Amino acid sequence: MAAIRASASLASCSLTLVASTSYTSASSCSSVFTRFRSKPLWGFSVSVAPLCYYSSRRAKRMAHSIAHATLGLTQPNQIVPPKISFAAKEIDLVEWKGDILAIGVTEKDIAKDESSKFQNPILQKLDSKLGGLLSEASSEEDFTGKAGQSTILRVPGLGTKRVGLVGLGQAASTTAAYRSLGETIAAAAKSAQASNVAIALASSETLSADSRLTTVSAIATGTVLGTYEDSRFKSESKKPTLTSVDILGLGTGPEIEKKLKFAESVSSAVIFGINLVNAPANVLTPAVLAEEAKRIASLYSDVLTTTILNVEQCKELKMGSYLGVAAASANPPHFIHIVYKPLGGSVKTKLALVGKGLTFDSGGYNIKTGPGCSIELMKFDMGGSAAVLGAAKALGQIKPAGVEVHFIVAACENMISGTGMRPGDIVTASNGKTIEVNNTDAEGRLTLADALVYACNQGVEKIVDLATLTGACIIALGSSIAGVYTPSDDLAKEVLEASEVAGEKLWRMPLEESYWESMKSGVADMVNTGGRPGGSITAALFLKQFVDEKVQWMHIDMAGPVWNEKKKGATGFGISTLVEWVLKNSS
Repeated sequence: MAAIRASASLASCSLTLVASTSYTSASSCSSVFTRFRSKPLWGFSVSVAPLCYYSSRRAKRMAHSIAHATLGLTQPNQIVPPKISFAAKEIDLVEWKGDILAIGVTEKDIAKDESSKFQNPILQKLDSKLGGLLSEASSEEDFTGKAGQSTILRVPGLGTKRVGLVGLGQAASTTAAYRSLGETIAAAAKSAQASNVAIALASSETLSADSRLTTVSAIATGTVLGTYEDSRFKSESKKPTLTSVDILGLGTGPEIEKKLKFAESVSSAVIFGINLVNAPANVLTPAVLAEEAKRIASLYSDVLTTTILNVEQCKELKMGSYLGVAAASANPPHFIHIVYKPLGGSVKTKLALVGKGLTFDSGGYNIKTGPGCSIELMKFDMGGSAAVLGAAKALGQIKPAGVEVHFIVAACENMISGTGMRPGDIVTASNGKTIEVNNTDAEGRLTLADALVYACNQGVEKIVDLATLTGACIIALGSSIAGVYTPSDDLAKEVLEASEVAGEKLWRMPLEESYWESMKSGVADMVNTGGRPGGSITAALFLKQFVDEKVQWMHIDMAGPVWNEKKKGATGFGISTLVEWVLKNSS
């Protein structure tokens, strides 16, 4: 990633709604791997590729070619995954029996009358059953229903051991608010070692039928993601206690059940993406990432197929820009192409999702140095590829009709060696355009250039690429919002609407064509970096040079939201939005 910080084996955890999952592990003298296998229905499977060196390089390089996938003797632990069963029920809250009854409340819901009693009928009834304890505690703790606030009380006289209030803010009308509700309840369940909880809203009667479905999905997804902890690389880990969640007062029936199954598919894909990004570069090499892509396709072989191009095949396609970045590493590049084709019926729309796949970015000869360079986090520079492969996994389960999707990742490492790309070198992309490399740390766009040309050659109508591309985008939008760049208003509308449903934050940025002046070279068609001003914009303008004018294209710079600094882990950002966007394009 240019001027800033961004992998897994996949000994990944599986969280299921109903199905049980079986796990096996195996080893040999030359490789160590853990394979998780799941049985349908509502299960998911993630596995670890063989932790070995996948191919040899020419003899003169063998002296420093080591099996990076076993560097440090690190082997991901086998995880015993939590299994969470979700059920939608219509019962009186005071009759529910379990460990924690949690109510999502807005600031309006928490309002009290002159006698300090709740005005909201649900809270009023619950508080009455508790002898006023709930209203008294909310006043003492200054609980006002603001987003992020919560209070959990151990209570007598009810079927539940604890009652909690979780703030949703002024008006909970977003997916993000309800997903946060689920995450908060999951945290409370961990703290209380609760095995079963119920979640309700104080004001669910205002929600439309469609909003209820979206809300149920968001709560379930948030609960699953809030429960999950990536402990594959820790010597000790705690087993989650939460096993069942009842969602009360939001309806029942087949549509709700379908939405819960959808939430399971998406949350398992997000966990898959989190595990990819969290895994260190000595575990997740380009070869291992390619193995994970093949494993996804094999899991859903009724709709997914995969092709992995090696160096020689990439040379035949004249991918000089991509191969230039990969040239310094002892781990060879792997170009990944997964294709989703629906079961039966005609294809009405062809889409491509392209993800940046730098499993480690040292910066090359323009090495990342100094405070804030975040070189130690550069395992997350393949966050775009994690989003793309995660979306492939989810869509393999959901199986939307009428849409063909190409998932493309140019996986490699950006390292330093005598065979590496140097500042001032000129590389030639597969569309014939030449690029003067004035900064080897602006490598992601070089790999994406050939990936975008390849995507256009698949005959797609729309392309969305995702990349941890620039520190400039983090400076502009912070750590929780991704920048969106596209010349297409229609595509911008589609993807931004999908992100709202998904609960992920995107912000459209300008594609100022006059800034291209700074990207001109005296000896080639272009340079790969311009000046510091507008760095994320010039990066997007660079990518635009490799997209067919007839194809609608969007670039998402997710350098900020790929990583949660507070939790010190990956977020799985982008997967939910991509799934929603593909579904919007399906028949």
